[in-house]
Order: sequence, then structure tokens, then C-alpha cells
Amino acid sequence: MTATIATLPTPWAVLGAALRERRPVWLSYHGRRRLICPHALGWHNNRPLVLGYQTGGETSNGALPADPRERWRVFFVDEADEVTADMAASWGTAENYNPNHPFPAVDEVVAAVPGPRDGT
Repeated sequence: MTATIATLPTPWAVLGAALRERRPVWLSYHGRRRLICPHALGWHNNRPLVLGYQTGGETSNGALPADPRERWRVFFVDEADEVTADMAASWGTAENYNPNHPFPAVDEVVAAVPGPRDGT
């Protein structure tokens, strides 16, 4: 299932580096600018996905939820634009992150941030 380098969308490399370095990124998705902390990359129906914990920017519903456990977002990587690392922003996560099952629906997890019980 893993795609070849030629089929990976441009943002994949930036998101992968940010995930490994635990660096937040800004991205534009469906016309909204969002600050996310990428926690997992994977594939669903032959499309690349990123699971991000949103810490800033815009949402489709207005303000970010007050409950940190509700700030998880799944984005199709090939629909994300202007993906750039933010060297000044702090990494964010929530207690309900599960590195063993990071996505609600995914065919393959390519990379995931380890969880607290995995040495983080």
C-alpha cells in the first residue's frame, strides 16, 4: 500500500519532518489557516492522511473546542497547502492520543508519535 516517492504530495515531507521533530506546522486546508502538531501519517483509500492536534488558527466551527481532547483533526495531505514549520510555537497533544490506533479510519499508519507509555 505504501506509495512511491513520486506519488507523495509535496506537504508529506514537511509533515513527516515535523512529526519526527515534534514541531508544529501551519497549513491551509479548505480555505482555513490552522496550526497543528502532526501526530501520525497514513493512508486511507489510497489517499495520504495526517492526524494533527490543532493548537491555533481557524476551524470550520469558529473557536477551538475548550476540551483539549476534542482538538484532533484528520486532513487529506493532498488537500493541504502552504505547509510550513513554526519554530516558535509549542508542541501540543492531549491525553486521549493513542499511538496504537491514531486514526479513526486508516488502511496503513506510516509514522506516529509514540505515546506517554512508549517513552515520551
